Amino acid sequence: MKYRKLGNTGLIVSEVALGTMQFGGKMNMGNLGQEDTTRMVKLALHRGINFIDTADVYSLGESETLVGNALRGVRQEIVLATKFRLPMSENLNRSGATRVNIMREVEGSLQRLQTDYIDLYQMHGWDSNTPLEETLRTLDDVVRQGKVRYIGFSNFVSWQGATAVMLQERLGLEKYVTAQMYYSLVGRGLEYEFQSFAEYHNIGILVWSPLAGGFLSGKYTRTNPAPVGTRFAEAGSFVPFDKEMGYRVVAALKDVAERHDASPARTALSWVLGRPAVSSVIVAARKVEQLEDNIGAVDLRLSDEEVRLLDAASDPGIPYPKWMVLQLDTAEDPRSKALYPERYVDGGPWKDLRRTRWSG
Repeated sequence: MKYRKLGNTGLIVSEVALGTMQFGGKMNMGNLGQEDTTRMVKLALHRGINFIDTADVYSLGESETLVGNALRGVRQEIVLATKFRLPMSENLNRSGATRVNIMREVEGSLQRLQTDYIDLYQMHGWDSNTPLEETLRTLDDVVRQGKVRYIGFSNFVSWQGATAVMLQERLGLEKYVTAQMYYSLVGRGLEYEFQSFAEYHNIGILVWSPLAGGFLSGKYTRTNPAPVGTRFAEAGSFVPFDKEMGYRVVAALKDVAERHDASPARTALSWVLGRPAVSSVIVAARKVEQLEDNIGAVDLRLSDEEVRLLDAASDPGIPYPKWMVLQLDTAEDPRSKALYPERYVDGGPWKDLRRTRWSG
């Protein structure tokens, strides 16, 4: 196993983290019980994984309970993360990032996980119905109380993350250190703006669904769709992407994977591990052999040519305003080339279109 720092902290986490959505039977995302959960957790720890991610809403608390049971006697050896914000019942006040709900849910998670502290407590999504300051002050409180060590968020757009971080700085509150976000070879939306935001603010990205619900395992094709019972079939379009582009990506993955005698899944995980600002990649396998294969991604190093091949197959294009940002800052500003000449060895990431037009 290889390790990295968790965002801008001194906490060390494994490059691969164990996801837990598949534990429990109330979400139809794996239906693994206690025996299988304990087996997967033990395997993860044996292979050097020291980072486990869960959420209160996973099977409505059942996943946390199963994980808590599996961690008896070894809780202090691992970094444990969970999340709050999504509804836990039909009670309107058991949803959201309100002071009432955060204080209740942190206690519920502590009890189910059988621990007296949570290493990383994450807001599962933006709450447009609660004042942001209320949420941030409450998260600061649970850190001051010793119930939580660090805080993070999940599924924010860039302006939401930037607004929260700047408000935390202005008010002197505990700051977000991580962002748990979807990212894969068929879902590269983070590259539009979010990745740059994370790098600028030293926010560590925790990647969820790096295999796009199992699609990037390479098992599914136009003529061989996902059978009933597989995670990809159960998730449906939970992580939507253009299927034609997806088949091109899988073809490229298989090409690169064969060069390393590796699986497409392991190759796809290696690509994600090589992206900027990534602290850890969360894998949620349902079988021990899948977990073993996923863990192997930390030892697979892709060449620059192989990365370019995968980038080209999965290129989503560059939307506005990012192309203009690159145009102005990278191509038209001479200081960039003088300060970072290594970026321009192959001609640079962006052309000065203005000068090209003038010279023509």
